[in-house]
Amino acid sequence: MTRIVIADDHAIVREGLKRIVSEATDLEVVDEAADGNRVMEVVREHEFDVLVLDLSMPGRSGMELIKLVKATRPKLRILVLSMHQELQYAVRAIKSGASGYLTKESAPAQLVDAIRKIAGGGAFVTAEVAQQLALGAMPGGASAAPHEALSDREFEVMSLLVAGASVTDIAARLKLSVKTVSTHKSNMMQKMGLDNQADLVRYCMRHGLDEESV
Repeated sequence: MTRIVIADDHAIVREGLKRIVSEATDLEVVDEAADGNRVMEVVREHEFDVLVLDLSMPGRSGMELIKLVKATRPKLRILVLSMHQELQYAVRAIKSGASGYLTKESAPAQLVDAIRKIAGGGAFVTAEVAQQLALGAMPGGASAAPHEALSDREFEVMSLLVAGASVTDIAARLKLSVKTVSTHKSNMMQKMGLDNQADLVRYCMRHGLDEESV
């Protein structure tokens, strides 16, 4: 029996995922979490095989949370579940330590197969993500878009800004000071060669990075 923990800040999403998993006799949901702090409590206190992890939750979230989970439980398999379909989110999640990446849109049809595959030691990614990872591992790497040079935190700040959050909102969500978030924003804009918020929104729309962060 594969033991699973589902982490998502929306109760209705957790219930939907549990319903999908319940149809498989070899899978069992043993716990759930609504924020990053609870995820870490569960990781430290319980034995289980697969963490189904929403990429964007209150408190610790995203790539930071993936890295923290793996540092605490290196052998734990992580399946990231996200609203984002853009390759960059998936590539960053896998590089941070996730074993699979699945969009919420695809979850009803693919969740059970994805869990089984990563629980068995495999990876669950699209062919496009696998190709991007392979290109990045080659000498010289692939030609990168400006946003690919961002740190994980800068990338997260960018995503939240484009979703409509203010610097103050982001500071509260990520539990950082407003000054720290402003610094990340400034560094991010400089790396991308952008002058203002309107330029950032246009850039993200061109690169498919403007989906709402959920």
